[in-house]
Amino acid sequence: MRYLVKIFVIVGVFALPLLQLSYAEEKKKEPEAKVPEILTSVSKHTGKFNGQTVKYTVTAGDTHLKNDKGEAVANIFSIAYTKDGVKDSRTRPVTFMFNGGPGSASLWLHMGVFGPKRVDVPSDAMNAGAAPYDVVDNPLSLLDVTDLVFIDPVGTGYSRVIGKGEGKDFWGLNEDAKSIAQFIQRYVTKNKRWNSPKYVGGESYGTTRTAALVKELQQGYNSMALNGLILISSILDFQSVDGASANDAPYVSFLPTYAAVAWYHGKVDKTGRSLDSFIEEARNFAINDYSVALLKGNRLTEEERKNVTAKLSLYTGLSEGYLKNTRLRVNEIRFMKELLRDQGKVVGRLDGRYTGVEEDDAGEYIEADPSGYGISAAYTAAVNDYFAQDLNLEREERYEVLSSKPGQKWNWKQGKQWTGGYPAFGHYVARGMRQNKDLRVYVANGYYDMATPFFGTEYTMAQYGMDQNRIVMDYFEAGHMMYLHHPSLEKLAVNVRQFILDGSK
Repeated sequence: MRYLVKIFVIVGVFALPLLQLSYAEEKKKEPEAKVPEILTSVSKHTGKFNGQTVKYTVTAGDTHLKNDKGEAVANIFSIAYTKDGVKDSRTRPVTFMFNGGPGSASLWLHMGVFGPKRVDVPSDAMNAGAAPYDVVDNPLSLLDVTDLVFIDPVGTGYSRVIGKGEGKDFWGLNEDAKSIAQFIQRYVTKNKRWNSPKYVGGESYGTTRTAALVKELQQGYNSMALNGLILISSILDFQSVDGASANDAPYVSFLPTYAAVAWYHGKVDKTGRSLDSFIEEARNFAINDYSVALLKGNRLTEEERKNVTAKLSLYTGLSEGYLKNTRLRVNEIRFMKELLRDQGKVVGRLDGRYTGVEEDDAGEYIEADPSGYGISAAYTAAVNDYFAQDLNLEREERYEVLSSKPGQKWNWKQGKQWTGGYPAFGHYVARGMRQNKDLRVYVANGYYDMATPFFGTEYTMAQYGMDQNRIVMDYFEAGHMMYLHHPSLEKLAVNVRQFILDGSK
């Protein structure tokens, strides 16, 4: 299926060559990796967050995961920020965070929005260029209201398979969730946080992991009830984004996002409209007219086809002739190439505000994502500089920001049996909410995000009998990593902070 090739890169697709990797699992068993010693760096700091001065401890170190025989099989690297002087852990929430991929370390949420330091990249979707970059204090960090634990899944950051472990033990829908659940349980036990309010947050595939963790942590007699989920650029039901043959759902899911991106680049008529009203028009067209047209297919009359094509052109900024040739079906990679073809530019997938120039203006697909290569070097430099300068953390091995290895070998089977369907995790969240009256969900959506379209998320969150009174849907005039856009950065931090505070009422 297409999602097996596409992979929901954390922060999306940084270069199209990543999409062309072979995903056949190697049959040759890898040699047993040695069990390294546990390394931990502890340092004391003071910062001002949301106007409050906070003294805190940073613990950057390893946790060894063990199998049923007590043998070390993986090393999980994490960075924990804990407020000093807290006497009653019941009054201090702890929030666990990670990015996605599969194959991404947690630096994007860590250094982009929630940590005490962040890398300052251009807000207006311009390429960040080369070093030096500005790593600045982050007064928007959540450390005034919650402790933070940033987790790097196995195969990312400094987290590695060790001892008798194998990649296949961790690289899969279920395997990944089990390993992160084990880490969270170990952390909570070691640090005496069982009676603290607990939040779990992820971005992109990290939202899939978050939903899977609801199942892993909350079900069973040794359960851990969660207070809240923070879903940033959510993807819980993959049918809404996987444009495989005979699946028309993604074309409907992406349409309002196409409309937003076309609006941003001035390719549609803005007369008498706001961005929000235009997107609402696109939503209504997508669900009431466009979806019906796709279902009817060749049964459309010539007049119906002509009317739908004309409206689709109005909302996407693409020509009627082009849309006719695609049979009204345009995937996001084609859209990225086509929207500004007349200007010799492509638009970004992670963030449609970004543009890039490529060698072949006549091609059908982009060569790379300008919203990926425009920021990746800045984040990589920032996290490594922060580790060395502020945390005195230096290791011989490379900090794996984005590794293709887990994704190459990812097991996309959900549950014990392979059904040939699409991974779907929305029902895990719904069941978790039914069985835990205090579980609430915050969902952040970027209008210009063509990796995880907001309309697909709206569909998912409206299904499975989810309690809508416990779901907060938030929207940003930005992309997948909405915190790249400075006004959205502030809005995201303020609203997530309020979400956590509301859980204490």
